[in-house]
Parts: sequence; structure tokens; C-alpha cells
Amino acid sequence: MSTDSVCFDLDLIRRYDSRGPRYTSYPTAVQFSDELTVDDYIANARASNASGVPLSLYVHIPFCHSLCYYCGCNKIVTRNQERVAKYMGNLYREIDMQSELFDRSRVVEQLHFGGGTPTYLDNDEMAALLDKLRGAFTFDDSDQRQFSIEVDPRTVDEEGIRVLTELGFNRLSLGIQDFDEKVQQAVNRRQSVEQVAALVDASRRAGFRSVSFDLIYGLPHQSVDSFGTTLDTVIDMRPDRFAVYNYAHLPQRFKGQRMINADDIPAPEVKLDILEHTIERLTGAGYSYIGMDHFALPEDELVLARRDGTLQRNFQGYSTHRHCDLVALGVSSISGIGNMFAQNSITTMEYETLLENDTLPIRKGIAVDDDDLLRADVIQALMCYDALDYDEFGREHEIDFREYFAKEIKRLDPLADDELIELDTSGIRITPKGRLLLRNIAMTFDRYIGSEQNTDRFSKAI
Repeated sequence: MSTDSVCFDLDLIRRYDSRGPRYTSYPTAVQFSDELTVDDYIANARASNASGVPLSLYVHIPFCHSLCYYCGCNKIVTRNQERVAKYMGNLYREIDMQSELFDRSRVVEQLHFGGGTPTYLDNDEMAALLDKLRGAFTFDDSDQRQFSIEVDPRTVDEEGIRVLTELGFNRLSLGIQDFDEKVQQAVNRRQSVEQVAALVDASRRAGFRSVSFDLIYGLPHQSVDSFGTTLDTVIDMRPDRFAVYNYAHLPQRFKGQRMINADDIPAPEVKLDILEHTIERLTGAGYSYIGMDHFALPEDELVLARRDGTLQRNFQGYSTHRHCDLVALGVSSISGIGNMFAQNSITTMEYETLLENDTLPIRKGIAVDDDDLLRADVIQALMCYDALDYDEFGREHEIDFREYFAKEIKRLDPLADDELIELDTSGIRITPKGRLLLRNIAMTFDRYIGSEQNTDRFSKAI
């Protein structure tokens, strides 16, 4: 039985705050290789039609008008419309090539636009892209659809919000990060409270079913008090969901982060204080803690999915509709179809060159074996539901869980001793203390953890 409560144990967090995967897939992208070919992808995609499961589409729009210094996303900062037009032309080619692989009877129940900044596109460009997608795939236009888009509040007005609903979007995520002016200046992202509040009001009037806010803790000049002021402001706006991310300062990997003065970043103990205060404020304001960095109102579909067993972790974080195959479009995007993950070219130049030569831009991936599937389901259960029943899991997967995972169960003993989990002969239950350390618990079942190549590829747990 899952619980929404969380206990902030500073000593445990400090001891377990190691690097590890976020488990938006298993195996994780670190294990992808170029052994998976375009032909493998095509064969697997076509074979997946026999399952008849619905589709989820992810579309990556990498463009931004300006650089947010903290950002680690795959993006292109430009105001060159010719550059944008070239990318969009190749994206349209990919849409055509991908859609030929999937039966039109397979309905698109989920759609997500990510970036970059999807609302970099103007209303006409956005409408043209949706027309292209609707012509290539069969869209679900019922109230059960989940069509979401990431929005930079600086790039859209109230009219733009109305247009997004007319195009079929019913969920949006507003990138806020922090309202403190000193913090905004340090990360080169200025937006006012009034600007965001107006968009929230416009979204409600336009009929959006869900509004989510993205926040980041650990940015330069943040303190418990300053971030507390931002929390007071955003709670008053009453979004349906929050995603509160930890800022990972990796200037050696992300050039934009070199613009941030490392001396201005709050000390680790201050970051933990900010996190503790954030959890207290959001849960105290009535938000349920889903897990990792996600919070939602009690009536939100994430909370309901967590209760009824349809919650999942994927490349968009926590989401519902876990029965869908994910078809990803655009540079660096990752598809998950059947027993396979496949990632597009990471560089825009290669992505476009391959498409201009009538080749799908698949560059790496992995074919998932039976052991991977078992471990993926174990990790999903722990990350989504905070519990796993050995006998129930064994019946579902036709294994003896205790025998198959005997070594892993033994490795859970220290976590039980530290009260991160309750462990007995029937299964595993994650405690309120363990809910902030889900990644550490899940890592016990990851057969790839420990290989030296993984060391610097993951962020810290907190």
C-alpha cells in the first residue's frame, strides 16, 4: 500500500546522496549503443503493430530565443528563421517516415511537445505542425486524451494560450524556476509574477485541464527565505502539479553553466534546507508527494494513477497511460517501442543530414531482454508505488521472486537497517524516510550499476 507521506531525515540523505539514474527508462540511456540499427528499429516498430496498443508521441522543438544559463537540455539558441525552417522541414520528413511504420488503427492517446522551447514556434507554425501530425497519425480527440506542451511564459500571450487549446492541447507546463529577481538575473531568465499569473488565468478560461509549474532549487543566490517567497507566490496560483528539480552544476558538460558564478550557488546544506522547506510547504498546502520531484493536487490524474496502478516513469518523468508505445520525433529524442529503446541523433547536423538522405535518424539504442523487462517492472513498482509484493509479482511474471532476486534481496538489508524500507518475507515497502531516496533503493535491482563507465553520467539523488 503506497503512502503520500515523506520524512526528511537529514543524516540519511547526506549518507545516501550518491549519483544514480533517474530511471526514466530501464535500461537507462547510458547502456544504449550503436549496435541497434535503423533496420532493427523499423522491424521492431512494424512488429509492434500486432500488439495494437495505443501510441504516445513526443516532439522535440530545440529552439530558444535566449540562453538560460542553468539549462542542460538539447537546445539551439537562435533567431534565424531559416535555421528553424530547415529543422522543421526535416522534422516533417521524420513524421512521414515514422508514420508509415505504424497502423492507423493505433490511436495517439498522449502527445507531448518538449524542448528547447516549443512555444518558440508562432501560432501559424504550431498549427501547421499539428496539421502534419494529425495527417500522419490517428489522434484521440476524446476528453481522455493527454496532449501537453512545455511553455516558456516569455514566449506566449493569452491569445497564444487560446490557440493551443484550439489545436487540441489540454495540459501545459510553465517553466518558472524562481521568481526572485536576483536569481533570475544570475541565470538569465527574467519573467514577472504578473506575467505568469495572467497566463494561468488565461489557461483556466481556455479550458486547460491541467497546469503544472516547474521550479528549480540550488540556483545561485537562493536561500530558504527567498525560495519560500517564491513558494508562497506559486501556491497562491494553485497549479495542479509541481515539478521541483535539483540544479546540477556541471559546467564541464553544459557550456551555458559556465556563465554562472559557482561561488553564488548555495552550499549543499542550504540546498537541503530549501528542499525540506519545499516539501513541507507543498504538502502542507494540500499537494500529494508523488515521488522524486513531482507533487500534485489530490484529484490530479497522477495521484489517481498512483492509486489504481497505471502510474509510470518515462522520459517525461511521472505520467499515466503506461500501456502506450512511445514514438519520439526530433533531435536526440528517445522512443520506447515494444522491447526496444531507440535514440535519435544528438547533433542537429547529423539528424538533418540523415533525413535529407531519406534515412531515419536512429543512432543508438538497446534491445531489451527478458531479465531487463523483469528488472524494469521491479523498478517501476518501487518508483511509482513504494511497494512490491513478492508473490503477486511472481505470479504476474511467472517467476519465483525470492529465488530470482535472492542476491538483490540480500543487498536490501542495509537499507532496511537504515529504515529506508520495511523488508519481510512477503515483500518490500518503502518508508516515509525512503521516499526521498527512491533512486538508491531502485539501484539495488539495476544489473548495470557498478560499471566504471557510469560514474559521472548521473546526477546526485538529492
